[in-house]
Amino acid sequence: MSDVVVKLRDHGPILISGDFVIEDGQGEPIDLAGKTNIALCRCGSTKNSPFCDGTHKDCGFIAENRAK
Repeated sequence: MSDVVVKLRDHGPILISGDFVIEDGQGEPIDLAGKTNIALCRCGSTKNSPFCDGTHKDCGFIAENRAK
């Protein structure tokens, strides 16, 4: 696997880029249709779980994570 970058967006999703696999709760891979850049929901309000659909902008989701 090549380098994978995971970025926590302020008040938004988790961005993942690179060559990666996302598995469901039973260990089955989720079809990413060849995508190498995705956004995972952090707010819990998406209608397209586990992917972000932009709902965080309307539901008041607040999160700022900083490296210490």
